[in-house]
Amino acid sequence: MKETTKMLLNYFLIGILAIIPIVVILQIIIFLKGMVSDLFSVVYGYADSYTYTALLFALSFAIVVFIGYKIVKTGRPWVITIFDHVIERIPFLNTIYRVLKKVINMFSSHDQKIAKEVVYVEYPSAGIWVPAYVTNRHDNMYVLFIPTSPNPTSGFTVIVDQAKVVRSAMDIEEATSFIVSVGVDYEKAAEMTKLP
Repeated sequence: MKETTKMLLNYFLIGILAIIPIVVILQIIIFLKGMVSDLFSVVYGYADSYTYTALLFALSFAIVVFIGYKIVKTGRPWVITIFDHVIERIPFLNTIYRVLKKVINMFSSHDQKIAKEVVYVEYPSAGIWVPAYVTNRHDNMYVLFIPTSPNPTSGFTVIVDQAKVVRSAMDIEEATSFIVSVGVDYEKAAEMTKLP
């Protein structure tokens, strides 16, 4: 009886662990669907017509695509520049806006090498190595963001000497996958042997 209970619990845990990623993705889809339907309801409440609402959503989509295109081809469009200029004059909001832009640019910029760099650093003590994102550098000092597992959006910001870091061949996506999977998804596992 004890062995059967243990076996059933083992199968149950394996089943739960197999279902968790599916449930997380479904929750994200449900959340996004709720946001879109709420927005649709608000727009429809003003327009009172499905045709106008659909046209407004199509126009909004086209504008966002156009802004993305202009940013890739020529840099910031004038609409974004004007909005930046207005927000810079509003206390408190300007700080939040500036920091958000820098964080988003760090992960999305195609030409910024520093933001794409992943390194290993000994943290929280010697002999314990963790992956970190290089967010800034000055001379031989590195500013690192050390994410925590399994949520890579929380973590620690530290300043260390360049001699204290070991370069990694991982990109941002691979490092994030390593952190979210608590080390299960580690495509550059051979790098472990290079750590002192």
